[in-house]
Amino acid sequence: MDSFHYISSETLSIEKISDIISEDKKLALSEEVIQKINTCREYLNEKLRGQDKPIYGINTGFGSLYNIKITKENLTKLQENLVMSHACGMGKHVPSDIVKVMLLLKIQSLSYGHSGVQLETVERLIAFYNNNILPVVYTQGSLGASGDLAPLAHLALPLLGKGTVLYNDEFCESKDIIKLFNWSPIKLQSKEGLALLNGTQFMSAYGTCLLIKSYKLSYLADLIGSISLDAFDGRIEPFNELVHLVRPHSGQLKTAERVREFLDGSELIKQEKEHVQDPYSFRCMPQVHGATKDTLEFVNKTITTEINSVTDNPNIFSQDDEIISGGNFHGQPLALALDYLKIAMAELGNISERRIFQLVSGLRKLPTFLVDNPGLNSGFMIPQYTAASIVSANKQLASPASVDSIVSSNGQEDHVSMGANAATQAYDLINNIERILSIELFNAAQAIAFRSPIKSSDFIESFLAAYRNEVAFVSNDRELYIDLENSLNFLQNLTIDNTELY
Repeated sequence: MDSFHYISSETLSIEKISDIISEDKKLALSEEVIQKINTCREYLNEKLRGQDKPIYGINTGFGSLYNIKITKENLTKLQENLVMSHACGMGKHVPSDIVKVMLLLKIQSLSYGHSGVQLETVERLIAFYNNNILPVVYTQGSLGASGDLAPLAHLALPLLGKGTVLYNDEFCESKDIIKLFNWSPIKLQSKEGLALLNGTQFMSAYGTCLLIKSYKLSYLADLIGSISLDAFDGRIEPFNELVHLVRPHSGQLKTAERVREFLDGSELIKQEKEHVQDPYSFRCMPQVHGATKDTLEFVNKTITTEINSVTDNPNIFSQDDEIISGGNFHGQPLALALDYLKIAMAELGNISERRIFQLVSGLRKLPTFLVDNPGLNSGFMIPQYTAASIVSANKQLASPASVDSIVSSNGQEDHVSMGANAATQAYDLINNIERILSIELFNAAQAIAFRSPIKSSDFIESFLAAYRNEVAFVSNDRELYIDLENSLNFLQNLTIDNTELY
């Protein structure tokens, strides 16, 4: 197995990034990319030597200062000032795994030869990535248009030997890391600061990481929902393929197929039923879970397009002898996609909590609150409260950020996407979905134990046996927060092959 991923013009997919992360691959530039970067930089150098015409962001000020011309001897200072002045992030630190993807995506965007950066600058970003030198980036500060200016400024500061990085799980001054590796600070040339700061890599890194996690949670929702269905003595007929072929949404078909596979061979699902129908939270899993799957495919398409794009400004087209100031940094496509992702994933939590509620309600010969001696024991009464509180919080987080806009930069940037807010909201919401599903699994595993000696499928019985190594059956009341934490850890540590997820 090749331990390197080569940055090239080949499409970088979500699945490929998942492999790069899971296999901890190093990055390297292909010869094709090296030539593109050098050609673009040489063209820009030649262009500046031959004219004094103002070119936005290259020899002018930024934002509403676009009409202020900068002299040639100050071009490096202009770019350094840009990076320092824009590093105005606040709030929490961006999680390290997302910062690492930010580095990857910034390298990818700069590799197309339309940004005018030095090869040395891109190679230093790769050195940061390969040595796990992760700039400290803050969650607050981006409006999601003109790119993710503040977060990307913090990503770029260590190139100058400024700012802070996380290295070997310790916070270090960038200047000390540069000395440790016998490097020199990068001396930014014309356009480079703007190339580093303009872009959507904060939003797209969040989107990439959250989409990878969402595919896993979508799979787990199907699996845990199947366990709940069996524990609730549910019916398999609503999952018959014939039902879904006459309403053939792909996600709906996929969900029904998965549930049939998970429950194949179950004695519980085959036994005669006293009831004709199940509540919607069980019967309509294909329709609800499936709609989320279809949303994931839309978001995947949007993010895949974004991470294989040039999103800084201006764009340099050396073959066409053009330098064009445009708006590829605007995050509207990502803002809408991230908001859609929030809504779709929130629904997995909504329907999961309803299944939890059904399981603890004393129906279908299950004990009230899934415990012996209810009354003396409160059993699983309050985990449902916890799930309900998280679901309610998600409804607030799912409110779209992209419908908002605030004028900035003295009116020059008069419409912004707020996609960065959508990204950080999606992070909290999707982590909440994992918590809700861990509560459902806790309930479903308890409920299905009351069906013994009748068994579920071999697959589910094997899955539950592994789960029982972490979370024991609850015979009498105990401190359930420990069980909930262990249930969550079980899901977080569970590895599922990519072929099952995408």
